[in-house]
Amino acid sequence: MRFLALTCLASLVSLATAATQKRAVPEGFVTTNGQAFELDGQPFYYVGTNAFWLPLLTSPEDVDATFQTMADAGIKVARTWAFNAINETELSTALSTNLTYYQVWNDSDWTLNEGPQGLQRLDYVVSSAAQHGIKLILTFTNNWIGYGGLELYVYHIIGNDATHDEFYTNPTTIASYQRYVTAIVNRYADSSAVFAWELVNEARCAGDSLPSGPDCVPGSETLTTWYQLQSDFVRNLDPYHMITTGGEGQFYWAQPDEYWYNGTLVSDSNFNGEAGEDFEASLSLPNIDFGTYHLYPQTWYPELDYPGSNFSVRDFGLGWIGAHANTSAYVGKPVIMEEFGVTGLENKTAIYPVWVGYAIATNHAIHPWQFGMLNLTEDGGNRVLKYTDDIYEGASPNDGFTVYANQTSVWDIFVDAATVQDWRA
Repeated sequence: MRFLALTCLASLVSLATAATQKRAVPEGFVTTNGQAFELDGQPFYYVGTNAFWLPLLTSPEDVDATFQTMADAGIKVARTWAFNAINETELSTALSTNLTYYQVWNDSDWTLNEGPQGLQRLDYVVSSAAQHGIKLILTFTNNWIGYGGLELYVYHIIGNDATHDEFYTNPTTIASYQRYVTAIVNRYADSSAVFAWELVNEARCAGDSLPSGPDCVPGSETLTTWYQLQSDFVRNLDPYHMITTGGEGQFYWAQPDEYWYNGTLVSDSNFNGEAGEDFEASLSLPNIDFGTYHLYPQTWYPELDYPGSNFSVRDFGLGWIGAHANTSAYVGKPVIMEEFGVTGLENKTAIYPVWVGYAIATNHAIHPWQFGMLNLTEDGGNRVLKYTDDIYEGASPNDGFTVYANQTSVWDIFVDAATVQDWRA
């Protein structure tokens, strides 16, 4: 099985080599040139960020102020959700709370909301980003339940007894997903504010509420196959914008890393294909322009990260960055550290400079999770968005990873990194 997978990977790398040839794009569109990004014929090095909540804002002034703050900090690319789906049973609450929503699911189908509480809000985000010189990674759906992820497709189309990974193989769920993707891509295909289309946030074989099935296992390449089909589909819709997976960057190695826990040698799911991803194979796909990976050692290894443990969050991160840098060099395409985070101010100030410095030294762009905005004004600066996400005393949602401008010891790490990236360009 592994020999066959490696044979397929070699073929994909051969195809990817042709795909890494510089593609002609319109003025203002970012493209790739080997392992680097390029804008209008010049290298495009950058520091980015994540702000999933941007389209949830109801105040255009707050959107503008957020992008201005990003620009002042040297941020050039922001990643946000281009999905917000609800069930019809949630519609009355959404209307009464002024929640942004783009899809309303009823039975086995959904309707698109292009109104002022729907895609018009994403329209404003895209327009404001362009006015402030910031480009956007727009994500089509979510592996997780938050804001209407892919399990809504599974529940409504296949049913409660389905497995999570049937989303990737069922023809009806694929067609429904592609119908939504078509609506988003066609809406913004001419916008130079779009940095890239992202197929899904953090695809895995399993999700929040549905397990994986027997067809999504190490070596099955279920996600790789889906990535190829969907990236080919998007490329047919839009020949110019870049396309990426949105994956966490798990590997499928013949000899995966292992660690001891409770006297047992454990095969690490970040390296053994158990999660479903095969980073080398997906990066090698001809219509995947660059790779993404995420980095949350505290969340991934809670059983190892405790006082007195010999597990090092810092060192794991350096190894993770290095492994993706090596894959980038092997395949010949850029990679970005698209999400990363640790909790605790001391951890942030000690670890982030090391991770960021190594990422930049190995030609990565970085997107810390997540951008924090102060002095938001809508609803007097206090508004529940959804779940536990809220605007509180003017501050955007805080999940423990959020970085605000008044946390200068952390904020300045990324401002300084943006300055370094500008020098490189």
